[in-house]
Amino acid sequence: MPWTPNLAIGVDIIDNQHKMLFEKAEKLFEAGRNKNSKEYISELLDFLDDYTKKHFADEEKYMLSINYPGYAEQKQAHTAFIGKIAKLREEYNKSGGSLVVIINANKMVLDWITQHISVMDKKIGDYAKSRKI
Repeated sequence: MPWTPNLAIGVDIIDNQHKMLFEKAEKLFEAGRNKNSKEYISELLDFLDDYTKKHFADEEKYMLSINYPGYAEQKQAHTAFIGKIAKLREEYNKSGGSLVVIINANKMVLDWITQHISVMDKKIGDYAKSRKI
């Protein structure tokens, strides 16, 4: 699932971080196609752990700076995603990289990309644009 301009929300710092997530997701899907996903999943989990902390902090700071009315909903979604990453890492460590964990990682990243970024984060950009008018 490549990054496309229609996924941009119009806030450079957020868009650039989203692009990085897409790049990592592509690498995960490619690793799965090449039967290398077991080796890559640990790297992806490390990235997601770091990414979420930095990205969500930046995104939340931006939302507060523009008095975004959907901040609480976004914050809740971010917290839930961080919890999913922690659970996935725990499952990975227990299983040693089972196929189920790899499939769950793929699904989690894909769901986040398709649902959160393209729906919820898009609203942040729309709100920011409406304030500039």
